Amino acid sequence: MDRTTQHLLKENRVHGDVMFPVAAYWIELPAGTHVLDTHWHEEAEFFMLLEGEVQFQVDTDYFPLRAGEAVFIESGDIHAAFSLKETPCKFCAFVFHPDFLASAQYDAIQQHAVQPLLEKRQSFPRHLTPSIPWHKELLEHLERIMEAYAVTMPGLEAFMKGSLLIMLSRLAVEGRAENRSQSDSADTTKISRLKKVILYIQDNYQEPIRTRNLSELIPMSEGQFCRFFKAMTRKTPVDYINSYRIRQAADLLRSSERKISDIALEVGFDNVSYFIKVFRKEMKNTPSEFRKHSGQAAGG
Repeated sequence: MDRTTQHLLKENRVHGDVMFPVAAYWIELPAGTHVLDTHWHEEAEFFMLLEGEVQFQVDTDYFPLRAGEAVFIESGDIHAAFSLKETPCKFCAFVFHPDFLASAQYDAIQQHAVQPLLEKRQSFPRHLTPSIPWHKELLEHLERIMEAYAVTMPGLEAFMKGSLLIMLSRLAVEGRAENRSQSDSADTTKISRLKKVILYIQDNYQEPIRTRNLSELIPMSEGQFCRFFKAMTRKTPVDYINSYRIRQAADLLRSSERKISDIALEVGFDNVSYFIKVFRKEMKNTPSEFRKHSGQAAGG
């Protein structure tokens, strides 16, 4: 299993390919590890928690998520997860582009199910829990989808599309679908500002980034910006930047034999000792330990 959340944080990552824009990731994290930094992507996502308990954020909403429950994340939604207990966390993220469900020609399925989903007029509940019978049915479909992806079952592409369309069909019952096509204007402004800052960090993490530079993007005073950013992400700007850099470093450690000092410099740290200190705090391992364990996992 992948020991980092790198794949979920790398916004320019292609989930699947043009012909089959679908992917699933199983992530297992040790106790005390941060679960998911604030991020977003163009694809929709079902996040199913398999072990542990987390506080989940979607845009400006926060709610607890327990093992056996799932979250539906719309295309473009900002989301994050924070551990609630000092226990290991395990989850599966199933990511798909909503266009995958589209029909080759405009038909009744496109009109009544797919288009309303694309426009967020008829969408899945944000929080799926097995205590609600029809939610439980959706969760069971998700489990089968994840099992099929894990073993690359024959006919996987048709099974995935068919399963997602069946799940969409369950929203046809009166009162089940949620309309998120319009949102509070104040929340929309906050989310738009945060996305602008996060995108800047992702584009410039290899260079020095000062809080003042980020505050000027919005614009806000530096103090006001720091309060806003922490309220939205639960991290200071510096902690968020360091966390993003560490995850880029983790990917390089897993995929190359380059010197640790070179990797530290490439991801924006100008002090190797500080890089190792931050890496250990974030990943619960030194960079060399992480590389060793990742190599064993890949070879096993």
